[in-house]
Amino acid sequence: MTAKPVYNQILLKVSGESMCLSESFGVDSQAVEELVDEIAPVVELGVGVTLVIGGGNMVRGRQLREAPNIRRTTADQMGMLGTVINALALGDSLNGRGLHTRVLSAVAMPTVCQTYTIREARKQLGKGRIVISAAGTGNPFFTTDTCASLRASELGVDALIKATKVDGVFDSDPMLNPQAKRYDKLTYAKILEDRLGVMDLSAISMCMENDIKIIVLQISRPGNLLDAVCGREVGTIIA
Repeated sequence: MTAKPVYNQILLKVSGESMCLSESFGVDSQAVEELVDEIAPVVELGVGVTLVIGGGNMVRGRQLREAPNIRRTTADQMGMLGTVINALALGDSLNGRGLHTRVLSAVAMPTVCQTYTIREARKQLGKGRIVISAAGTGNPFFTTDTCASLRASELGVDALIKATKVDGVFDSDPMLNPQAKRYDKLTYAKILEDRLGVMDLSAISMCMENDIKIIVLQISRPGNLLDAVCGREVGTIIA
């Protein structure tokens, strides 16, 4: 039976760590191809896809902020540049599979890629291309989670899917507590009240204000993303 999507437009937020091998840094071609393996079947169903990528495999801003002479604004700008590197690598890998992409950066760098605007993003999505939003919001003090919720709100997607290392939202860290309980469904208010930490609070608040469903799932489990797009029970739904 042919899979049928229940969402026409999604925003997929992936961490920078998805671009490299576990506990390593940089871009690993095998890790990138595995990520493409998950995205390709969704695009082939005709679903519009916008990607927001973190930069933790390149620069971890939180660690840099502890350096005595590197300002928070500089650390965040370095992180933004890391996301551009990831976006370019993922864009080429998707193109290599015959999936057309357009990298749009919130920080202008015209010799590298186009600058992000809502109009340009919508134009490219209208042409059936995958939009890869790079450089976060273009401003320091905002995480790529907040960027994902902002782009999802701007583009009016049907769902924001956050890809993580674990299969959903838990009441405690499942990597440390084998007895951690996974939630199948949560409300925005529950996330905010209990500070569950799946996304920063400003990102959750923005999704709540704009009524954007969030699905948190494990991207490394083959088929999880496709299952979520087709409405099957995967991970945790926040609505």
